[in-house]
Amino acid sequence: MAPINRRDALLTAAGAGAALSMGAATAASAAESAAPGRSAVRPLRVQIVAFDGVEELDLFGPLEVFAGAAAMGHPVTVELVTSGRPGRVTGSFGTEWEVPGAWRPQAADVLVVPGGGFRRRDGAGIWAEIKKGVLPRALRRAARPSLTLMGVCTGVIVLHEAGLIGSRPCTTHQGARQYLRDQGADVRNVRTVDDGDLVCAGGVSSGIDGSLWLLERELGSKAATDVEYLLEFERRGTVLRTGD
Repeated sequence: MAPINRRDALLTAAGAGAALSMGAATAASAAESAAPGRSAVRPLRVQIVAFDGVEELDLFGPLEVFAGAAAMGHPVTVELVTSGRPGRVTGSFGTEWEVPGAWRPQAADVLVVPGGGFRRRDGAGIWAEIKKGVLPRALRRAARPSLTLMGVCTGVIVLHEAGLIGSRPCTTHQGARQYLRDQGADVRNVRTVDDGDLVCAGGVSSGIDGSLWLLERELGSKAATDVEYLLEFERRGTVLRTGD
């Protein structure tokens, strides 16, 4: 039997040119394929938290996935927010950008917490955010049954320090797994862990895989396949489902 060319399979599933056509026909088809309960009037609302020292790909990987889905007509909204007032943020590698959104987790279905700066205890990044305490406190107040928290890379440590993981199954960057285990976390050696309202993605580029998985879980396989084709990205690794 000839091997399956995964890119050709994606092209067939997504439809030739689906990722290139942003017209009304594509939007209508995407809307029709959405999971029950999601629509243009009730989209999947995603907020991604930005802070100084954040790893750029931790943040922009999920942003590409969810914004790409929205651009293709799938019922998704996405915005960058901070735990304080909107403003300018500098990433781990010096990239600067404006974050227009204020902290509004009550208006989100998914709240993505990226990581960054795990090895820099005295600079910007997760340790500075944990030490300041503003983001961990805001995350604790934000938690509710209808909100899915997604930790990307060492953003999972921020969620743990906020008291939102405890002994629940999770994953993080391979270089930080032992640290989390030492804190009592149930760390799994997989790329993505789905524990219901807690989804954790491993290191850096795993945020793309985790976001595509969430897109599939919430909107259906076509939405995820469309975006996978658009990004020319092939998912890999294991998604471990431990939640309902």
